[in-house]
Amino acid sequence: MEPRGTRCSSRGQDLRGHSFSLGLQPPAVAASSIITAVQQQDYSASVWLRRREKLEHSQQKCIVIFALVCCFAVLVALIFSAVDIWGEDEDGITEENCSRNCSIVLVENIPEDISFSDSSISHLPLSVGLNNLLDKAERVVEIVSPLWLLESSEESSFHPGARQGKDLLSRLQGLKAKGIQLKISCGDVKSADLDTLAKQYAEVHKVNTTALTKGNIHSSFWVVDRKHFYIGSASMDWKSLTTRKELGVLVYNCTCLALDLHRVFSLYWGLQHKDFIPSFWSKRLFPYFNRDKPVIVTFNSTEAESYISSSPDVFIPKDRSSDLEAISRVIQQARQFIYISIIDYLPLVRSNAVSSTLRYWSRIDDLIREALILRKVRVRLMISCWEETNPLTFNFIWSLKSLCMEQANCSLEAKFFSPKEQGDGSLSGINHNRFMVTDRAIYLGNLDWVGNEFTYNTGAGLVISHPESMSEKHFTVVEQLHAVFERDWFSRYTRSLQTNKIPVCNKHQITKKVPDKARHSGPAPIRAGQFGAEPELLRNHLNVDGLTSHHEDRLRTISHQSIAGEQAPAMISHKEMAGIEMTHLEDRQTQKNNHNCDGSLDPTSQSAESSGSL
Repeated sequence: MEPRGTRCSSRGQDLRGHSFSLGLQPPAVAASSIITAVQQQDYSASVWLRRREKLEHSQQKCIVIFALVCCFAVLVALIFSAVDIWGEDEDGITEENCSRNCSIVLVENIPEDISFSDSSISHLPLSVGLNNLLDKAERVVEIVSPLWLLESSEESSFHPGARQGKDLLSRLQGLKAKGIQLKISCGDVKSADLDTLAKQYAEVHKVNTTALTKGNIHSSFWVVDRKHFYIGSASMDWKSLTTRKELGVLVYNCTCLALDLHRVFSLYWGLQHKDFIPSFWSKRLFPYFNRDKPVIVTFNSTEAESYISSSPDVFIPKDRSSDLEAISRVIQQARQFIYISIIDYLPLVRSNAVSSTLRYWSRIDDLIREALILRKVRVRLMISCWEETNPLTFNFIWSLKSLCMEQANCSLEAKFFSPKEQGDGSLSGINHNRFMVTDRAIYLGNLDWVGNEFTYNTGAGLVISHPESMSEKHFTVVEQLHAVFERDWFSRYTRSLQTNKIPVCNKHQITKKVPDKARHSGPAPIRAGQFGAEPELLRNHLNVDGLTSHHEDRLRTISHQSIAGEQAPAMISHKEMAGIEMTHLEDRQTQKNNHNCDGSLDPTSQSAESSGSL
């Protein structure tokens, strides 16, 4: 048995333990527990507050990020709203796999009242060349032109060559039946031709260049299936196919260059209904090649370097060479001669498109002066003499000529191509050529060499050059264009600027009264006898109905055979051309034409007369 004291003691302990288990704690322990509980609650509150702050901060971040993403999306939409971001399907054509084995053909329109010597060269007629392009079209034809007047007005419908424009318009309308898409980009112009094509099936995008550049669309080119193209001086005007002297090139099976020109078209195409120019352009508008990185191709089995240029500067995406840069490079690379054939030469520019204040525009003028004085390159400048010729043109030419006074090996010659005055007071045969040829390169463009043209108007150009190491240059496109220039230069339609004699070209200096009909149907006349009277030769290779169907079929057959063989048509002499085109004429008319041709002036004597220095 346990002692009583011991049992009582253990019971006391049990009671104390029980009392503690019933929550009856000592005061010190209770206070400590309360403090601990409060601390735990404070800790939980602080944790909760921190978590809340983090949550709110995260929410703020999400809101800011979402706002930034929305702003970025809006910004991207605004930047690229003026162009097609994705561009169009380019059939998988890239810089690496584009075709470089190309054929090139010079095309011309020689008006029927302009006749060169029988031995001079001739090229495929412009109307036949454009029809050949339509024959090769399979999917899409893209056209940019500053003017659309293929169907002549009632006043001029009597002209025998007017039907060529109507025939071309009919061919364009016939593309729908073949399932070929026709896309046209132009300025904000009114044209019955465009209305007719748009009502039927063509897609027509008009660009408000007045709002964008304070200028107009002067570009003139075709792109067919992003594989073939035309570029030159002619617009979609029946006069370009008949009464104006035009020149351009057709390039076949050359996707490297055709795709670059298509991207120029796409730029115009995407600017429809826009009144601002984007700060950044889509990469689909960037060119593959430029003046610092030309594409190496073969034209008619001859190696060459080439690229596409454009104007004005505000319409040029990254890496695209401007027309001025292209002209500068061609002039700077010339070593022997620079021959220039343009409508107008005027190194002046207005302060803005509507201002009457002029300032000197030295970009091209300085390049010519540098070539004359520093490199001793021979320069010939052929300008059209017509109603819009500015009298200041002669001042600037005399300024260039004065550089060569008493300077050894300095040669600058200038001539004016004078068209023929018609019976109704209008001018026919105006030289609309716009090209430059040097000893190793050509530049073929859409703009006159006037400051306003390059500053405000749109244009496109083609540069082709041959390597300096190339020894055989016979029948290259450079040699062909060189021959065209010399044919025109030594013809009887050009006159040198004589001392103290200024040609009367400007309409304000014309004294002959212009009939009202003439004012509407063509340019104002040049005063008779301003360059002296010389008999005009009768052009013997066109009848009164323009190109005959027999002639067109014959030339089209020649062109198709050449294109199928990946070769350009050979140059045809005027005598051979006349033989093709005169087979349908009566013998009497043929004898009359031959008599006139036999009585033509000797080209050598003409050259001696017209090639004298200024």
